[in-house]
Amino acid sequence: MTFPYNSSYPSIADLRTKAQQSIPKFAFEYLDGGCNADVNLGKNMTDIQKVELRPEYLSIHRQSSMKTHLFGHEYDAPFGIAPVGLQGLMWPNSAEILAKAAFDANIPFVLSTVTTSSIEKIAEITEGKAWFQLYHPAEEKVTDDILKRAKNSGYEVLVILADVPTFGYRPRDIRNGLAMPPRMTLANVLQVLGKPNWALQTLKHGQPAFKTLEPYMPKGLDLKQLGAFMDQTFSGRLNEEKVRILRDKWKGKIIIKGIANEIDAQKSIALGMDGIIISNHGGRQLDAGESTIHSLQNIIKEFKGKTKIMIDGGIRSGPDIARMLASGAEFTFMGRPFMYGVSALGKQGGIHTINILKTQLQQVMEQLCCENVVDFPKHLIRK
Repeated sequence: MTFPYNSSYPSIADLRTKAQQSIPKFAFEYLDGGCNADVNLGKNMTDIQKVELRPEYLSIHRQSSMKTHLFGHEYDAPFGIAPVGLQGLMWPNSAEILAKAAFDANIPFVLSTVTTSSIEKIAEITEGKAWFQLYHPAEEKVTDDILKRAKNSGYEVLVILADVPTFGYRPRDIRNGLAMPPRMTLANVLQVLGKPNWALQTLKHGQPAFKTLEPYMPKGLDLKQLGAFMDQTFSGRLNEEKVRILRDKWKGKIIIKGIANEIDAQKSIALGMDGIIISNHGGRQLDAGESTIHSLQNIIKEFKGKTKIMIDGGIRSGPDIARMLASGAEFTFMGRPFMYGVSALGKQGGIHTINILKTQLQQVMEQLCCENVVDFPKHLIRK
């Protein structure tokens, strides 16, 4: 059996271990942590793993295809790369690495407003085929200009964020003095000195910055001023009126990320959204919330077929993707697995992670006798 990836790291768990060894502690803990006591972070993963699938060993099986139609495009797999903030802090140039890997593998890459590459750069890498996730500016003129840049760069899918009305309480980041750029305490300096390859790559690519936001930022902000700028510039709380305004402004496809219950799913449909991404922000916002798979199981009962239902949170393998699809999701997204990959293996990390997930998912499909992605629900063991 041959593997289209580095066989020394055949699982996401292997990449996570390597990433922890490769990047400073403050960067890894930002990537890896949830909020408060990490309860919801853990539930996202463990609840998915309770879902069981039924194989059909005596059925006629021709071949299994992962190709998936979504918003007028045929993707080569039913998963994409979720928006992640501060990507360049975890591994220099990682947003560009992952965008290129996604484009080459024909899966969607979602660019976050608050990551470390610009709208225009990612559009250039992906020939305009990336999606853009809007982190809500408080000023209408900033919103209008960002949307204009995204439209002019060729983005066709806009993702608006519902699940960050406040910043999550994250004890690790507080202890580490995490900011952009990171506050260089003695402890953080020692961490950087212990990761020379990360330090050299950072030197090569430059200190990470909010590239999309640079046109709106005063020059030479210190850390305190940067924090004040971010607080003044963004208003994270969505409401129906804000969504209506964005729906009127954006003529392409628009979806809401962060739906966690049936009430908000119904409102999203009524507001003319083209789809929803069920998400709890990777367990980073509400420790007392439910896991994404449980939210999906509740929402799918009422809204399957009424809108495109996608999901992220807790997915760490091809079998996990299969579990989500069997439970009714039409598409899946992941953030941490791809960041583990690029933090572990640099330029090769993006395509390596994609190939692991595709190989695992293909094996599951063939084992189940599942020929197409839409057939996964037939293999769900209902309890």
